[in-house]
Amino acid sequence: MGLVCGLLLGAGVLCLWLSCWSTPTRAARQPARWSLQLSDLLVHSGAASVTPRGFLGASAAVAAVALAVAWALTSSGPIAAAFAVIAGLGPTALVKSRARRRRTELRELWPEVVDHLGSGVRAGLSLPEAVAQIGERGPVQLREPFQAFARDYRSSGRFEESLLTLKARLADPAADRVIEALRITRDVGGTDLGRLLRTLSAFLREDLRTRGELEARQSWTVAGARIAAAGPWVVLAFLATRSEAAAAYNSALGVAVLVGGATCTVVAYQIMLRIGRLPQDVRVLR
Repeated sequence: MGLVCGLLLGAGVLCLWLSCWSTPTRAARQPARWSLQLSDLLVHSGAASVTPRGFLGASAAVAAVALAVAWALTSSGPIAAAFAVIAGLGPTALVKSRARRRRTELRELWPEVVDHLGSGVRAGLSLPEAVAQIGERGPVQLREPFQAFARDYRSSGRFEESLLTLKARLADPAADRVIEALRITRDVGGTDLGRLLRTLSAFLREDLRTRGELEARQSWTVAGARIAAAGPWVVLAFLATRSEAAAAYNSALGVAVLVGGATCTVVAYQIMLRIGRLPQDVRVLR
């Protein structure tokens, strides 16, 4: 009995000592918020195979090339650095533009997808069959991820895991609502899925109509902000072709002018975008 008590006491002391000096390991680290947002942006732009770190590396490479080219053309470090920063932000602007355009296209297709699901459920199809048939009869732009869902379900037979994979591929708030409704119906049952899908389809169509009217009215604000932001830097690019003008920015005063101009451009551009910005759907059901 004394030996057992001694062993237990020693084990307790050892556990206390390890808790003071060792760091507990995490079973699975959650990706950072910026990584999730950038990943969703890449998926929306059609570049789902690109990782966030790979995209940042490509942006840095573009900035380095622009820095070398601008330095060779102007022989001015501050001007080269300014255009390197602009070039480094170019891929992000391109991805955001493509994602915005593709998100608008998909927003017009989701009511049709919900209608296909509703008709499949009313026809007596099972939930996996109703989801898989969108890959054959649904909108062409969305057939590929639903065909991948059908392959996943046929190979594994696990409906919920296949739905979660589909949700990750789509990375869309409307898709999150539909998929979560299907998951809940699969888990707890219920007869209101058809009514839920009809309500969701009507809501998506109304949101699409309202958003289209607002975007048509605020497009001039965004266009004006972009022209106003790009104008001074286009003038600087023309000035930098003259060696005496480029040399003026090598001084401390020239650097201050560039920094002040960049700050004013960023602040004014963000204010203009905030004035004309429309609220975007957030993936609360990620």
